[in-house]
Amino acid sequence: MSMFKFLRDRLKGWREKTAEEAGEIISEEKGRKIREKKLESVLWDLEIGLMEADVAVPVIEDIKESLREDLIGKKVSRTVSFSEGIETALREALKDVLVTEELDFERFIEDHEKPVIIMFVGVNGTGKTTAIARVAHLLKGKGMSCVMAAADTFRAGAIEQLEKHAQNLDVRLIRHDSGGDPAAVAFDAVEHARAKRKDVVLIDTAGRMQTNINLMDEMKKIRRVTDPDLVIFVGDALAGNDAIDQAQAFHEAVGIDAAILCKIDADAKGGAALSIAKAIGKPIIYVGTGQEYGDLVRFDPEWMIKRIFED
Repeated sequence: MSMFKFLRDRLKGWREKTAEEAGEIISEEKGRKIREKKLESVLWDLEIGLMEADVAVPVIEDIKESLREDLIGKKVSRTVSFSEGIETALREALKDVLVTEELDFERFIEDHEKPVIIMFVGVNGTGKTTAIARVAHLLKGKGMSCVMAAADTFRAGAIEQLEKHAQNLDVRLIRHDSGGDPAAVAFDAVEHARAKRKDVVLIDTAGRMQTNINLMDEMKKIRRVTDPDLVIFVGDALAGNDAIDQAQAFHEAVGIDAAILCKIDADAKGGAALSIAKAIGKPIIYVGTGQEYGDLVRFDPEWMIKRIFED
C-alpha cells in the first residue's frame, strides 16, 4: 500500500464534493483561494498518512510547514481541482526533503587520489556488510581494485560474512582475530592498499546500538587512524522512526557524507528515505533493490516520489 493512500483517498472524496461543500475549503472572495482554517484538516490527514509511513516527527513538521506556507491564500485555478493543487504542492515538499547536496559516487572515486578510503557505519541488521559487498561489485565492474577491512571485530560472524563476500567477489580481505583492535584492522587495510596500489579501501565497522558510547568512541578512533575520504551510513528502509535517530547519532560521532538505503524493495512506505535525508542533510547515493550483488541502484528522488504516490 502506498504511504499516501489514506491521504489520497481523502482527496478523492474532496473531488466528489458538491460546489457548495468545496466552497468551505476554497474561498471565492477576491479570487479562488484556499482557506487557512480548512487547510488544517488537510494537514492533519497528511500527518496521519506520514505517521503510518513511519516518517520521523521532525520531518513531518517540516513537510507540513512547507505546505502551509505554499498553500495558504494561494489562488486556485478553476481548471485545477483542490486535490490536484495539494498533490502538486506535496510532491514539491517531498522533493525539497529528498534533494540535498549532490554526490556522484563513481565520479568521486575516479577523480580522487588513490587509495580512496571509505568507512561504512550503521546499526547491525541494516545490511551494512552486504552493502559493502555490493559497492565492491560495482567498483570492480568499473575496473577498480578494492580491499575490504573486517573492522567489526566484536562479532566473529561479521568477519566470516565479509570473508565470504570477499571470496565470492575475488577481493582481498584484511582481518584480525575476533576481539582484536578494529582501528588496527582498518589501518592495516589502508597500508596494504597503498603498498599494492589498490584503488579503494572499504572498511566495515561494528554496528551495535547507536546509543553505545564505547561503539561511538571506537568509530571515532577508526576515523582518526584512517582519515577516510567518505563516511557512508547504511540504513534500513524498514527502520522507520529509528532511522533518523541512528543517522543523527553516527553523524554527530563521525560525520556522515552520504547514505545507502537497503531493503527498499521490501519497503512499501518510504518513510526511512525521507527521515534519513532530512536528518543528516546528506545525499542518499544508492538503494538496495534485491538480493544479488548487482541489486544496487543510484538513488533518484523523482523515482522515490513516484514510488511514494503509487497505489
